[in-house]
Amino acid sequence: MEIGIDSFAAILPDPATGKLPSATDRMAGLIEEVEVADRAGLDVFGIGEHHRAEFLDSAPTIILAAAAARTSQIRLTSAVTVLSAADPVRVFQEFATLDLIAKGRAEIVVGRGSFGEAFPLFGLDTRAYDDLFAEKLDLFLKLRETTNLTWEGRFRPALSGQGVFPRPHQPRLPLWIGVGGTPQSFARAGALGLPLMVAIIGGRFERFRPLVDLYREAGARAGHDPEKLAVGVHAMGFVGETDTAAGDAFFPGWAHLTAKIGRERGWSPPTRRQFDDMAGPDGAFLVGGPTTVAAKMLHASEALGGVSRITFQMSTASLETAAMKRSIELLGTEVAPIVRAAGANP
Repeated sequence: MEIGIDSFAAILPDPATGKLPSATDRMAGLIEEVEVADRAGLDVFGIGEHHRAEFLDSAPTIILAAAAARTSQIRLTSAVTVLSAADPVRVFQEFATLDLIAKGRAEIVVGRGSFGEAFPLFGLDTRAYDDLFAEKLDLFLKLRETTNLTWEGRFRPALSGQGVFPRPHQPRLPLWIGVGGTPQSFARAGALGLPLMVAIIGGRFERFRPLVDLYREAGARAGHDPEKLAVGVHAMGFVGETDTAAGDAFFPGWAHLTAKIGRERGWSPPTRRQFDDMAGPDGAFLVGGPTTVAAKMLHASEALGGVSRITFQMSTASLETAAMKRSIELLGTEVAPIVRAAGANP
């Protein structure tokens, strides 16, 4: 099982003063977190894409490129690229360039995004939400295979054989499909034979098993090799010295962001009890001491019929810079060996 970190470059107020750290300092801290993950032997580090004041990740490829220049082993990916609101040609060029800087360590996770700010920001109609993604994914997949492409669609000017450069270091840029809870998204990824990254930010892992089965069934019907139908999980996670220490470090930032977003979406305010339930044995938060987290990761893999990658969304703990770095170290040096020794690959 590959193990990694996903960050949204969250910038959170100090709980005592209410003041925000400078964006410059937060960005420097984020790059340091990628360096720590690289040294700790983690497999992958992802940067999300949002267009909101709470996050600094509106241009993830630039952050990833900076990290590429200061790391040597870890794979670098988006988490996720909102392809619906972007030009696939430009996205391909950016990630191909990243792959050259990283000497073949770049990946991309594409999805429609769970926030809608990118659509009005770039002048796109949310009523075409699904059609935009389907068409742009089609173009991106073709760009992975062909340098000089002839292509025509509804939402972007046609291509008539122009060359798209540069080409990546890798023969084919690795691509995952990022999904939430929409059955059609799981089925589409399976039909295309593409790896699946499932965002599970609440509830129980078992709840997603029917959707993962749908993905695998769609892939089988389309004739794809079952070994290539990889499943990854993006989950809230944080490792501390003990279960209590991990919860205490992660909860304040999680509660702050969840409350803010919840007010926009009509949710009830989050409580510590809800958080503790999600961090408990049956919940989908991978929060706790090393042995607790390792056991929950293995449970997640079993519940979903085999998982190839798990990435921890721990950027809501960025209030505690030292705790963040220690969490990444613990994940790489104490949690990962337990999980890998258990042979968690499907």
